[in-house]
Amino acid sequence: MTQRDAVIDCRNVWKVFGPRPDQMQALLARNPSAEELRAAGCVAAVRDVSLTIPRGEMLVVMGLSGSGKSTLVRCMSRLLDISAGQVAVEGQDIGTLTETQLIELRRRRMGMVFQSFGLLPHRNVLENVAFPLEMRGQPRAARIARAREMLELVGLTGREAHFPRELSGGQQQRVGIARSLAIEPAIWFLDEPFSALDPLIRREMQDEFLRLKGTLDKTIVFITHDFDEALRLADRIAIMKDGAVEQCDTPDRIVMAPATPYVAKFTAQIDRARVVRLAALVVPAAGGAHGAALPGEAVLHDMARAILADPRPQIPVAAADGSLLGLLDRQAATDLILGDRP
Repeated sequence: MTQRDAVIDCRNVWKVFGPRPDQMQALLARNPSAEELRAAGCVAAVRDVSLTIPRGEMLVVMGLSGSGKSTLVRCMSRLLDISAGQVAVEGQDIGTLTETQLIELRRRRMGMVFQSFGLLPHRNVLENVAFPLEMRGQPRAARIARAREMLELVGLTGREAHFPRELSGGQQQRVGIARSLAIEPAIWFLDEPFSALDPLIRREMQDEFLRLKGTLDKTIVFITHDFDEALRLADRIAIMKDGAVEQCDTPDRIVMAPATPYVAKFTAQIDRARVVRLAALVVPAAGGAHGAALPGEAVLHDMARAILADPRPQIPVAAADGSLLGLLDRQAATDLILGDRP
């Protein structure tokens, strides 16, 4: 990955809260553990995090409450100043930006949806969604038309004249999502944006984010507690504990090759067959392959009938362009489908 491809680049990022800021740099230079920080009267919300997020990726950040997920995202957008390290957005160290430059970056390049909806109580729904476009100086007719499109997308047509106090929590969350979508940002920061939505709307919004990500080449950092949601949306998943990233990897590898005991425990109840793609299970085809191939991008669960019905001990697996990826061991795949674990 080139530096140009890295939309967000975090290098050794710390965010520490404590009573002794004058001694913070010396303390962090020693790369202290969470226990050492607590002994010094400090709390490390983010601890020595290094992550590079390329253009077009959806990174899902997971962890238990208090693990540092929301704080990390706020550091990426400089809603919080970091204690040490560096955060670069599109190659620019955002710690060096003036307040005016930072506001302009957020206004032009970033969309944010957090758990607190931040709706303007004195403006109706339509005006709330159009507000960021107003801040850009977009003509009224154009911004109102765009706001109506976004409200239709999130299922709030007919609520345009309502005020936030007249909406349910789920409806308010949809207004926040619509407002974020309105500016068509290159970078989205999303902190549990679907948590108050009913299952049908939640699924539709997941579909919409996948569509927009695929067609508009957007970079998305998405926080969720829902592992099924993470597995459906993520290109990579970062699992956090005590402010540190335990593992950042593809859903396949998070489930099949957990890097730490914590990640293994975190993913223990996941049905691997519904996560793992065939491409992740192939071995090299030393002598070539014969017969019909299965699609490498397909999830094991979706190909279960075809695998169980195929008499070949090793089944060819192909990429989207038809090229051979390798061979799938039928018995190993069957064990995963039936829930057998090594």
